[in-house]
Amino acid sequence: MKLIKQVIYKWISSKFMGGCSNYNSLEVRRGCRSKKQARDKFAEGNIPHAKGTIFFNPFTAVKFAKEHGFPLVIKPNVSGFSRGSHFPILNYKELWRAIFFAKLWWPTTVVEQYLQGKNYRVVMTKSGVISVLQRYPAFVKGDGVSTISTLIHTENNVREKMGLYPCNNPISLGQQTIHYLAKQGLTLSSIPDTEQQIDLFYRISLAPGGVVETIQRDLIPAYNNELFAKVLALFDAEILGIDVIMEQGIEHDARNQKLIFLEVNSRPYLNMHNYPRYGQADDLSEHLGLITIVKNQQADIF
Repeated sequence: MKLIKQVIYKWISSKFMGGCSNYNSLEVRRGCRSKKQARDKFAEGNIPHAKGTIFFNPFTAVKFAKEHGFPLVIKPNVSGFSRGSHFPILNYKELWRAIFFAKLWWPTTVVEQYLQGKNYRVVMTKSGVISVLQRYPAFVKGDGVSTISTLIHTENNVREKMGLYPCNNPISLGQQTIHYLAKQGLTLSSIPDTEQQIDLFYRISLAPGGVVETIQRDLIPAYNNELFAKVLALFDAEILGIDVIMEQGIEHDARNQKLIFLEVNSRPYLNMHNYPRYGQADDLSEHLGLITIVKNQQADIF
């Protein structure tokens, strides 16, 4: 059985987890695996997090929506890179559609409250925060002259010249983008005003064309650093990729704003920290060299 698990996990790692770190023990990785586990730990440590529930029956999510209202998030209980996640969900039609697609990834599903704010990936180790990225969905900014199609071509060329591929992906001009623009009353031929930002997809992940910006760590207030350290200790991990949304931003004290911790990643995708679209890449090598790798961590088992 162990050999079978090793073969399966090797395939999962090669298919979906290239560029991910592997410093934590099997016990820690298992404790971080699902969204429900993360929510339970956040509750245990009094860490701000969204109200939510895990469900198999879709009517559980409908009941949650009736009790808590919109906007909401639907996502698989086990996944990564925002696969199968849908947000913000604003009505019951969008809710049913999101449930259907999320369950293509995993049979048990999470529904949570949604906070409109700034989305961050914080990489935390026992020596402190070693990198922070603000994450954006695919977008372009208008110049008052160019069509959205032209702006996309220009942005894709910039990414290519910066050497962001293949970690980042070009923005698609396909049906996904066309459909998302249509929901905003726009087409590829529309001409945005100067500095008008046009979002081209709802997900912040890299696969559909999202990008990241490096945030200077010295801008983070001491209390926020303490909060991230508390999360790391809750999971007894060597390193975590912590996903958090903050209404005002990570440069502001967490006590003075709304925020929700979303989940933790025991094998954070560190490769994306080398390819920011905005800001300078953090050199993580020195920090990673200080991590104590657990003996017999069973890194080849899920």
